[in-house]
Amino acid sequence: MISDALKASTGKVIKMENQFYVDSDHLSKEALARKHQLETDASSRTNHMEYLPGMEQIQSDIRERVMSQTEQYDYTVYTSADVSAALEHEQCSIEDFKALLSPAAGPFLEQMAQRARVETRKHFGNTVYLFTPLYIANYCENYCVYCGFNCYNHIKRMRLTMEQIEHEMKIIADSGMEEILLLTGESRGMSDVSYIGEACKLARKYFRMVGLEIYPVNTDEYRYLHECGADYVTVFQETYDSDKYETLHLAGHKRVWPYRFEAQERALMGGMRGVAFSALLGLSDFRKDALATALHAYFLQRKYPQAEISLSCPRLRPIVNNDKINPLDVHEKQLCQIICAYRIFLPFAGITVSSRESAEFRNGIIKIAATKVSAGVSTGIGDHESKYTGKESGSAEGDEQFEINDRRSFETMYQDIESEGLQPVLNDYLYV
Repeated sequence: MISDALKASTGKVIKMENQFYVDSDHLSKEALARKHQLETDASSRTNHMEYLPGMEQIQSDIRERVMSQTEQYDYTVYTSADVSAALEHEQCSIEDFKALLSPAAGPFLEQMAQRARVETRKHFGNTVYLFTPLYIANYCENYCVYCGFNCYNHIKRMRLTMEQIEHEMKIIADSGMEEILLLTGESRGMSDVSYIGEACKLARKYFRMVGLEIYPVNTDEYRYLHECGADYVTVFQETYDSDKYETLHLAGHKRVWPYRFEAQERALMGGMRGVAFSALLGLSDFRKDALATALHAYFLQRKYPQAEISLSCPRLRPIVNNDKINPLDVHEKQLCQIICAYRIFLPFAGITVSSRESAEFRNGIIKIAATKVSAGVSTGIGDHESKYTGKESGSAEGDEQFEINDRRSFETMYQDIESEGLQPVLNDYLYV
């Protein structure tokens, strides 16, 4: 399938594995017209609830269970009495969790933080895990209006070779980091499963833990990637509101909402040790998205009790060529409420707070509920040498997916965690 935006360009076109990518400074008038049509005419877009050819469909009741609870959730009905009762219960029920996410819980943030801290220490002790992401390609076939990698955005595109990937990994590993998260844009043509698998094999040489944040794939492909060395898979559902999702993901495989929803279950079926869940807070009603994210993790963990479950809590950040993208009504107070509610409801789950947030916020939340943070972060392609050592890499670099906030190095982050009276941990798993 040829992306309309890319095929219509008047610039140089690269063909790889039946996929087409533009290598030009500007899209043609025809491409811009198609972009405008996708944005303004819903009838020009495909059905976002229909699977495309090649997409595996699994038999599972998880989606129905999550969405029935989410659609019925009216957070305006909860009172301070409901919140007080939820905090008094030894175990947090789904109904309690709904109360803790409601506006009525706002005045109870201090009590929620205290309860969250107790649960965190009970299950994770005094530790905070560190990792870093490595973007190996930023080609993308999707048109997601809020993402810097989207196929219509004019950015510098790049795909690292295996030699470049290994060079980046060595630089990161030499800093002391032991866990890496590999990321790509969502393009099977420019970063297919075999390419990602070879990157996993390289990562296993340098790191004890390897995570993936890539486009959703089928069960057999997850099994292959696990055999190549991947331990866990992170998938952002972005928003669980399927109607809102349709207006934000206008073209590409990512447009298919149910296939994305089922990615974590396919990953577990394929043998992955762990899976992570997330909504991009600020795209839609953040309270309902937070509820659906946690319920997705909750129901899947009950179905696959051996799975290691974690949650990420990202907010929208500005992107290249669009600095007006912001997380709407999700401010730090609301984010703190969500994270504390997550911890109380899912005391065993890992909670990651990324470099999208400020250093001050992350320093505070790791003392309360978060158990994992990124350090030495770059969301660009091929720039770790310049960012880690100050030396020019000597090769081209690809643009970033979004702007980060906390730019601390691994060494600085490690020291800052220690200064907070916590223990930085580089790896929690050994193969024997």
